[in-house]
Amino acid sequence: MATDTYTRILDCAQSLIVTRGYNAFSYADIAAEVGVGKATIHHHFPGKADLAVAVVARYRQATADGMGAMAAQVTEPGMRLAAYVGFWEQCIRDNNAPFCIAALLAAELPSLPPEVAEQVKAHFDELIDRLTMFIDEGLRSGALKSPDSAETSARVLVATVHGAMLAARVAGGDAELFSSITQPALQRLNG
Repeated sequence: MATDTYTRILDCAQSLIVTRGYNAFSYADIAAEVGVGKATIHHHFPGKADLAVAVVARYRQATADGMGAMAAQVTEPGMRLAAYVGFWEQCIRDNNAPFCIAALLAAELPSLPPEVAEQVKAHFDELIDRLTMFIDEGLRSGALKSPDSAETSARVLVATVHGAMLAARVAGGDAELFSSITQPALQRLNG
């Protein structure tokens, strides 16, 4: 069972990864922000890679839970895709989680420890698999249209959404810019 300190360390590390990247924060940064000693952080996470693995594993679980809940609530394939895109648009608009942590870490992939890189890759594999299922269902039912396979369509959508996150970030958190990039991708799939 996670302790409050454990959770606060994870939350802080996730925030630092989003604002600085993996290579630009240290345990000293976390200790100062959380108000614990570095030894406490090392007790929970012996090394920085252990901490990053835990952050991404938690993020993966939250993504899987969110996608599962969304799939249970929204049954129409096109609306599922719109809900996925809409989630990120709202995060950007509210500035509460304006960027996918796995996407940020993916930009640093060549310099990440292998165990962290594996978690990042697993996140994208799971995301692609889930969106492929949604798109495949829509293609088979005729609710969605694409000249590409469901998997290729899912990869294009993920690349579009994450590229739009980056564009919105560069533009100071511009949710309208995010929407202007992602909506044509959704329209192409909705035929």
